[in-house]
Amino acid sequence: MAGVVISGARRVGLDAISDAAARGARLLEETYGIAPGDRVALLMRNDILFLQATASVARLGAYAVPVNWHASAAELAYVLRDSGARVLIGHADLVARAAAVLPAELPVLVAATPPELCAAYGVGAADSAVPAGYTDWEAAVAATAPLGERETPAPGSMIYTSGTTGNPKGVRRVPTTTAEMDASYRPAIAGFGLRDGMRALIPAPLYHSAPNAFGMLSLRFATEELVLMPRFDPEEFLALVEKHRITTVQMVPTHFVRLLKLPDDVRAKYDVSSLEFVVHAAAPCPADVKAAMIEWWGPVINEYYGATETGVVVFCTSAEALAKPGTVGRVMPGCELRVFDDQGEDCAPFVPGDVYVRNLTGADFTYHGDPEKRARTGRGHLVSAGDIGYLDADGFLFLCDRRNDMVISGGVNIYPAEIEAALLASPDVADCAVFGIPDEAMGEALCAVVLPKDGVTDEAGLRAFLRARISAYKVPKLFVFQQDLPREDTGKIFKRKLREPYWAGRERRI
Repeated sequence: MAGVVISGARRVGLDAISDAAARGARLLEETYGIAPGDRVALLMRNDILFLQATASVARLGAYAVPVNWHASAAELAYVLRDSGARVLIGHADLVARAAAVLPAELPVLVAATPPELCAAYGVGAADSAVPAGYTDWEAAVAATAPLGERETPAPGSMIYTSGTTGNPKGVRRVPTTTAEMDASYRPAIAGFGLRDGMRALIPAPLYHSAPNAFGMLSLRFATEELVLMPRFDPEEFLALVEKHRITTVQMVPTHFVRLLKLPDDVRAKYDVSSLEFVVHAAAPCPADVKAAMIEWWGPVINEYYGATETGVVVFCTSAEALAKPGTVGRVMPGCELRVFDDQGEDCAPFVPGDVYVRNLTGADFTYHGDPEKRARTGRGHLVSAGDIGYLDADGFLFLCDRRNDMVISGGVNIYPAEIEAALLASPDVADCAVFGIPDEAMGEALCAVVLPKDGVTDEAGLRAFLRARISAYKVPKLFVFQQDLPREDTGKIFKRKLREPYWAGRERRI
């Protein structure tokens, strides 16, 4: 198998990764009893070993469960308990940090934290080594004979949703054959722009569903180079693109924003002409940001829409984005998209409603331990990710808001995304989040948390700016200026953290 995976100064051939995956599979099966359908948790940052361990689990027909290593002790304990993980594989410094909440009966295999991760996260030499009393994952794998190929279908990773409306749930595929699982990946392969001979870069955390799928699918192609970033740094990203002549990248809009903030002379230092296919998703991308990226990199910027539950279902090219600013694209072959009103009828063009989608190829999904939740998210065979949107006359999808973000003030439905879009048009606003807070008279009132640009905190000016663009009742009652906004690693603003203090001590949340 040609090709290498690169992380920092380390280069490991795909053949060596495949061999180690086969050895790790035998170790997990014979020593720890891992069988098809079992779960193995991974507490690891972006690393070659993350990919290898995931492949080991997949060879057994089991589920790798990537854990967000930013998680609190309580959140980590919840995922381990809820998933029923039978083994944990983790980096040394992360395992040591989490030791107090690890179940005593849970076998833990530890990998030394590699140099590039130590440098990126300030991990000292003592904390990077495998602690006494733990099994060294790499040493144990190297001492084990490889496992032969199996016909058991690899179900993919079980990713936990972000849990913005309660405890997260593990999303897992339920394939019956390898062919069925392979069919499930067809829209993703097209949406990610994967092809033989590509040189790909992964700048986002592998515990998220899209980078995880991108990375694992890349191993199946004749990938010339797959480069992992320990953590995203905008100038380092450009340097890696130039150094490795990167052709293919999966990104999020926050990466674009940070890249565009680089001084012009820094941006001009690097040759990014090798880029052929850049795709983004996970959070809304302002039309002006996308236009600026297309102007810089050329018509190589693409977008897809989907969810952990559905995978890639809608796709948009650069030309389509420029022709129809704000669209996330049209439904892909093998997928279905419909927009329903509150009565369950199809919405007319340009009329917002609940967006339902489905990848019609391959395996369906369920929520681990909660099949009833799977039924609640569906309308027949279709699935809702909780988004409000509409189709235009040409079948292009435009998203208006998240259903769970909707604010009902005085009996009127208000979608914060519309207000956020208006605020982002202000030259004084770098970013913002709008949500509902308690109001005795109206039930809910609107609050806008604003990240000011260049320190400008002109509330009166913002109110006047909004009144010229949206209805008066949509202008937030409260403005709060902050120098930072809490974010998930996808770049999404963590609204729950902003919203919760206003609802603390109340029985209702709307």
